[in-house]
Parts: sequence; structure tokens; C-alpha cells
Amino acid sequence: MYYPYFRGKQFDLLTIRDCAVLMAKAGFTPIVEPVKEGLNGLRRAIDAVNAAGGQLILIVNPANGEHTDDPVALAAFMQGELNGHGNIHPGILLTEQSQVTDILALCHAYPGRQISLIHNGFTEARELGSQLDQIPCKLRHVFVGDNRLYRRNFKGDQKILIQDGFTRRANRLHPEYEPFSDLHVTFEEVGMTGFGDFLIVGDDFSESGGPAYSVAIHLTCIDPSKDDEMFIHHFKSIRYETPADPAGKFAEALQKLAAEVKSPHTNILRTKAVEEFLAFHESGHFPGLGFAKKLSMNHHIETLAEFFKKA
Repeated sequence: MYYPYFRGKQFDLLTIRDCAVLMAKAGFTPIVEPVKEGLNGLRRAIDAVNAAGGQLILIVNPANGEHTDDPVALAAFMQGELNGHGNIHPGILLTEQSQVTDILALCHAYPGRQISLIHNGFTEARELGSQLDQIPCKLRHVFVGDNRLYRRNFKGDQKILIQDGFTRRANRLHPEYEPFSDLHVTFEEVGMTGFGDFLIVGDDFSESGGPAYSVAIHLTCIDPSKDDEMFIHHFKSIRYETPADPAGKFAEALQKLAAEVKSPHTNILRTKAVEEFLAFHESGHFPGLGFAKKLSMNHHIETLAEFFKKA
């Protein structure tokens, strides 16, 4: 029922590999928008999903990254290498620039497959909705953002709602603690069969991050005293004046994380990812900011898997 949305950068794909078994057991289906021209990292992530017996949605017409001008290689990958993989489903991204004729043509390129239409900014809902009965495949609708009038134009058994719970701002401006989402609790109440988010990264896409004046580690948690609403901790470094010493700033943020996790009143689960953070705190090792982001994404998936295991 959970559909985490990844942009296929290095550490996004590593998270999928790390959590492939957990996601398969929990019934989670990652959505991947490939943004890198090279496909080897994507292949390894798909191999891990296959080995775990999981499902994955691969967007064949990305709106971001290096495949936007020439998606031929990606289409060939899906129609060639992945043609016999019934658990790897084509996803078609519908944006403000999408044309109905192009969307229908893409759907016809994958006859008999389950196709996920990912609605993210598309405006011609009525026209498209009136023509989908001619598509020779089963459709799943994935809606990014909560536009109920738009959703009324699409019928089907599977409807997924994705909302961005992460507020993008300079690290030093993050509050220590803030709400993230309640969609994991409420998605059925709004008529959805599943939900998703952009994990602790957010929907905004950038090719690479700038210099880290402030280092922040983002960890989500579910608060049972708040009707199981999800919150996010931002553990920030003390220093933020210059981009110097990211390792030292990581240690500052990690000290705050360790103090919170070891508190008897914390709602942060001691996941495998959190245990890795604590090991780095004990050893003083700096794994790099990309690796730290991967651990935060792992933790988010582990937290939701544990929640639904108890539900």
C-alpha cells in the first residue's frame, strides 16, 4: 500500500537495494524516476527487487535528469531487458507539458502490462479520462498532490495518493521537530488504495547539492499519542557560518540524534539505519553526507514497515 517515490540517484538506488527484502515483505512498491543516463545502478536495484520477489514501477518518460531529451535508451530497457519481468511495471509521468496523444501512444507501447499513470501537473484530465477505455492494459492511477476535482475524472480499482511531507529550506532554518504526514493513517478515508511520499528528500529535484553550511540528519517517527501522525526530527549541526568541516558538523548533528534516540521518551524506532548512525557516533566515522541521507531514507521505510506490521 506504500509507494515511495525515488529519483534514481546513486543513494536512492542503494536504498532500494538495502530495503528490497523489507519492502517486498511489507507489500511496498517503489516508484523510480531515472535521472542518470547510465543504467547499471538501476539494473542492480531491479535485480535486488527481483531477488526479493518485490514490485517496482519504472517511469519511462522522466521529467527530470539526463533522459528527458532522449528517453529512447530507457524505453528500450523496459521493452527489451525488462519485457519478461511481470513485477516491473511501466510508469508514465503526466506533467503540464504532456499531450493526450503522447500519453495514449506510450500506453499502447506496453500492451498487456499493468501501467501506472503518474499524474503530476497534467491539466487535460477530462479529455484523457474519456479515452482511457481504449487502452489495452490495466491502469493504476498515482496522483501527486491532493486535487479532488482532478481525480474525479479517473476511474479504477487502484488509486494512489502521493504527498510531499518534506519542507525544503536551508538546513539551518529547519525547526527541530515538525509534522510530516498523516497519509499512512488516512489514505483509505479519502478513497485511496495506497499512499506515497518523497521520503525525507522532497519533490524538488536538483542534479547535485550545494555546499553544506549546516549539516542536518532527518529522521521520521510516528507518534501514537497524536493519532499515529508522522513527524520529522531535524538534527542540525551547531555551526553553519561556512561550508568548512562537514565531518565535524556531521558529528555535531549526530550527537543530538544519539541523545534523542537514547531518551526513554523518544518515538524514534531503533531501526537498522538508526543503529548504523549510533555506530558512527561511537566510532567518530564520517561516512559522507550522501550515505547519511541513504540511512535516513532506509529508516523512513523501516519505520513505515514496522507501523503496518503492527496495524
